[in-house]
Amino acid sequence: MSTTIREDAAKALAEVEAVTTALLPVPAGEIVPLDASPADRAAEIRQRMQEVDLTNTQSIISFGSAAQAELQVISQDMLAGVKNKDVGPAGDALREIVTTIRGFSSEELDLGRERSWWDKLTGQAAPIAKFVARYEEVQGQIDRITENLLKHEHALLKDIKALDLLYEKTLRFYDELALYIAAGEAKLAETDQTTIPAKEAEVAAAPEADQVKRAQELRDLRAARDDLERRVHDLKLTRQVTMQSLPSIRLVQENDKSLVTKINSTLVNTVPLWETQLAQAVTIQRSREAAEAVREANDLTNELLKSNAENLQQANRVVREEMERGVFDIESVRAANETLIATIEESLRIADEGKARRATAETELKKMEGDLRDTLSAARARTTGGPPAP
Repeated sequence: MSTTIREDAAKALAEVEAVTTALLPVPAGEIVPLDASPADRAAEIRQRMQEVDLTNTQSIISFGSAAQAELQVISQDMLAGVKNKDVGPAGDALREIVTTIRGFSSEELDLGRERSWWDKLTGQAAPIAKFVARYEEVQGQIDRITENLLKHEHALLKDIKALDLLYEKTLRFYDELALYIAAGEAKLAETDQTTIPAKEAEVAAAPEADQVKRAQELRDLRAARDDLERRVHDLKLTRQVTMQSLPSIRLVQENDKSLVTKINSTLVNTVPLWETQLAQAVTIQRSREAAEAVREANDLTNELLKSNAENLQQANRVVREEMERGVFDIESVRAANETLIATIEESLRIADEGKARRATAETELKKMEGDLRDTLSAARARTTGGPPAP
């Protein structure tokens, strides 16, 4: 909602409270007769009694007509107000703003939800970006509707003030009718108690030649009296109709006041609260994202610390093991010693075997040498023909 509309709605709040808390005067109840009225009211009743001339039929017919003409003006004003009044658009605007706000689904407010595979596949914006874009779109609709609501509110406030004036006029007319009715009833009582008896006495005392004329005057007086009674009855009916119009005006006013209150509450409370909640949702999401980044940084720090500690442990183990081992491993020395012993023993064995073979070879050589000399000696003997040497 724009700043201008918000300021206008806040200014209108005082006017709304003024018109909704205004107390209208209550109409009087029973008609107070002349003899029971206070002096000032009795004077007004007598003033209206003087408008009646029983010898003038027109005065009886027009008795209270000025007040009835005022009723006609009031009725025309009410009719014009009804013709020009259409609360439908105001109600439609209220329903439209509720529909628009409700149309901003709660799922869109769940900014932490994961995007579906389809959203990722089609490259749709992340929830926070999509939410902000949707918010700006809805905000434009809200601004348009609230501006329209503000116009309806001003129009309804004017209607309420006009109805206040209409109510006051109707109430004055209602009280004016009471004065005319009281004056008419007082005139009837005066006619019944004074004027007619006096005319009857005048007829009775009139000469015979004038009795017909006086009797006709008496009949005319009684007819005028009956006309006045019917006129007073009409005024009573008019007053009753007027009394019925008063609660009708109040009912229309109450409806307008209720609608104005709802509109102003929407402008002053509902829309700002909705905007505040959306702003909080965005702020919370951004705080959540910041907290997530901090958490990831902390996790990375902890992982680095743990990794460094493990690396230090491994490096320390290798270094300490190398530091604590001797120049030659005992296993290597033992293996070398065993190999050396085996080598010496093998050398001795090979030497003994060679010595034995040489001894055997020497014996065989001596034998072969002896055999060879014997063979050679035998061969020389055969050559010389002598016996072989013994």
